[in-house]
Amino acid sequence: MTVTVFCILLFAALLHASWNAIVKAGSDKLYSAICVSGSAALIALVMLPFSPQPSLASVPYLAVSCLLQVVYTVLVAKTYQVSDMSQTYPLMRGTAPLLVALISVLLLGDTLSTFAWLGIAVICLSILAMACNGRHSSTRGIWLALLNSCFIAGYTLVDGTGVRLAGSAFGYTLWTFFMNGFCLLAWAMFARRREVSHYLVNNWKKGLPGGIGTMGSYGLALWAMTQAPLAVVAALRETSILFGALLAFLMLKEKVAGLRIVAACGIAAGAILLRLS
Repeated sequence: MTVTVFCILLFAALLHASWNAIVKAGSDKLYSAICVSGSAALIALVMLPFSPQPSLASVPYLAVSCLLQVVYTVLVAKTYQVSDMSQTYPLMRGTAPLLVALISVLLLGDTLSTFAWLGIAVICLSILAMACNGRHSSTRGIWLALLNSCFIAGYTLVDGTGVRLAGSAFGYTLWTFFMNGFCLLAWAMFARRREVSHYLVNNWKKGLPGGIGTMGSYGLALWAMTQAPLAVVAALRETSILFGALLAFLMLKEKVAGLRIVAACGIAAGAILLRLS
């Protein structure tokens, strides 16, 4: 992996942790997630006429990805309603790269070096250690996080294949966020129009930076998937846990200490191994 791809993925990780913190800090987690996704959809709509369009071969992948990511967004909100971000965020993100690595190698033909496998393992184990050090007050939150990891792995694999066929990572990203946000907003307006409209009017200033964060984070990751193996990108992107733990401590006043500090060092070590792969 080149230094450029490595640094871009670290920046994408920071953006990813930031929009998750915005959702967690919202007074209603589901409406906050919808606000962020709706903002991203609006930004994508404005930019689409000026972007190269993805190829027709990528359209089925866009459709499947949209379904998976809408469910993922709702599950993120539900998870944060019942548990700490500092526990469930690592659990969600730490399990998914292992699934991506196994499936991409066994079914999609990707190959990984020894350093890459070692780096992925160190990052995932460190992330899971960080999650296990949290308060286990919500069994439901833990199960929701594990379920969501399957959806994360699913849309990562689908989009990793789709963006390689698209011919334009930028165009594929814009269509992804337009479709995801539109579907979430359409459902919200149909099911809870009054409540959602009130929340959006009062919180759009928070949703806008969240929309920029989520689009920038995943867009950069999609581009990186055209430059490096899916499993390596997926694992390195999860260095967002470092930024997530810091934001949870500074913004959400959640305790981050003990084993989590050791785990953070492990994540950094895994990132170095991936850089060497």
